[in-house]
Amino acid sequence: MSAPESPRDLTVGELLRRLADQTTRLVRAEIALARTELTDKLRVYARAGGALGGAAVLGLGAFGALTTTIIAALALALPVWAAALIVTIVYGAIAAVLAMRGQAVLRDVNPVPTETIESTKEDVAWTKTRARSARR
Repeated sequence: MSAPESPRDLTVGELLRRLADQTTRLVRAEIALARTELTDKLRVYARAGGALGGAAVLGLGAFGALTTTIIAALALALPVWAAALIVTIVYGAIAAVLAMRGQAVLRDVNPVPTETIESTKEDVAWTKTRARSARR
């Protein structure tokens, strides 16, 4: 087996060909990393979405039953329309608070593939260093 060639022993054309090959492999690896990272994140979101969807369906039924129970209980002391109005106002206030919390959570979500971006920055820095040392 022959010893690996030193970059100093290669022609400019051969160095450029190697650079093109390595750059192509690097770009493909970064794309694969980004795809894997995004797929992993999307899987988590999909599972959470399924769980939240099921919870919403069952919660809606429970919410309807609870609403009926509260209105019926209040109707023992107030007219039915007043009981229903009180429940509606309370639910509206709770909905507003939940909407504000939901917006705050969504502001903190970062769907950007941060690992891939950092890896790409490192690759660019490494390539620049190699290019500078090859010029010497």
